[in-house]
Amino acid sequence: MPYSCCFSLPADIISTVEFNHTGELLATGDKGGRVVIFQREPEVGGEYNVYSTFQSHEPEFDYLKSLEIEEKINKIKWLPQQNAAHSLLSTNDKTIKLWKISERDKRPEGYNLKDEEGKLKDLSTVTSLQHCAVCVRRFLMVFYFQVPVLKPMDLMVEVSPRRIFSNGHTYHVNSISVNSDCETYMSADDLRINLWHLAITDRSFNIVDIKPANMEDLTEVITAAEFHPYHCNLFVYSSSKGSLRLCDMRASALCDKHCKLYEEPEDPSNRSFFSEIISSVSDVKFSHSGRYMLTRDYLTVKVWDLNMETKPIETYQVHDYLRSKLCSLYENDCIFDKFECAWNGSDSVIMTGAYNNFFRMFDRNTKRDVTLEASRESSKPRAVLKPRRVCVGGKRRKDDISVDSLDFTKKILHTAWHPTENIIAIAATNNLYIFQDKVNSDMH
Repeated sequence: MPYSCCFSLPADIISTVEFNHTGELLATGDKGGRVVIFQREPEVGGEYNVYSTFQSHEPEFDYLKSLEIEEKINKIKWLPQQNAAHSLLSTNDKTIKLWKISERDKRPEGYNLKDEEGKLKDLSTVTSLQHCAVCVRRFLMVFYFQVPVLKPMDLMVEVSPRRIFSNGHTYHVNSISVNSDCETYMSADDLRINLWHLAITDRSFNIVDIKPANMEDLTEVITAAEFHPYHCNLFVYSSSKGSLRLCDMRASALCDKHCKLYEEPEDPSNRSFFSEIISSVSDVKFSHSGRYMLTRDYLTVKVWDLNMETKPIETYQVHDYLRSKLCSLYENDCIFDKFECAWNGSDSVIMTGAYNNFFRMFDRNTKRDVTLEASRESSKPRAVLKPRRVCVGGKRRKDDISVDSLDFTKKILHTAWHPTENIIAIAATNNLYIFQDKVNSDMH
């Protein structure tokens, strides 16, 4: 079941996609600072329709540093639902906000302010009444006091800001992650990671600081960070050098010294001018089981076992055919694109984006992989996604596309997978595609 939501303005380019913990709601953030929430409606075939739209961030200006702060939403994270309302965190480069999303389908009526004809009552007599039984009885006989009641109304979704967490970061925030204790969360920028309590906005605790005393000695930056899904003391962060550091907050308050370092030795045969750039990890995700970590660099996705630091247990080539085109990709800045990755609900299939509106899926059990395309044709009702193939040279099949024909302006950077079902959300620049597997297969 494909679904497409198309926009036209540059501010509508989608910058993050996130399902909530049940998969009932899907939130997207865009470069214009807006958050759009979609709700799944079982009565219409399980399709996702717009539930609420609100402005999360506005453009700001830092007068001390003479810097413009964009309204672009960098990340959205849902909090586990505690009551009838939903809550999510959204962040731009500097400020994190906690939002409450609730429904109202009843309104109170009968406050004794109007008479039967709808005219406002003269309440001045209330203040002139003496506190005696006779006066009160006479007043009640005249005004016929009634108990206020709740009457049905059209469903209204209310979004309200509950907390604003500001002044915690000097550099641009690239990640936020909610802890499994449901009380704290962390936010990461290029050089620091802070720990926040959801109820406290005026202070945070710095738990990682890799800023050198002399900025000329800076050799790497933090690219992503995430809490372990079950152990509230563990978190991982990735770096621009391609390494992962697992930290334990029980060991020390400042986690500059990691407890495990995951790093793969570089293959000397593949060494080039671009090696350090393409090895930078753009995303890291714990598996739902908490046993594995999934990382994405420019050309590959890798699966790491928490118990093995020396090398990944699985490596999948996303678009190795681009290795010969790194020079031109460097010139047009595409080599710096940050692709995300996602697990399916059972951790058996992984997904990530590519160029030309292609996205890739890898089955960990069968080792099969498939390339699919998010396009207008695939967004038609009951359309079936057809596997695509990129041809590097030699004989071409009918539906193959040449590597020289790839459109690098069409890129899928942000993807999300439903926590329990085979439903995926694909953000292709300013289009959102939602695909549902009706056959319940693992791949597509």
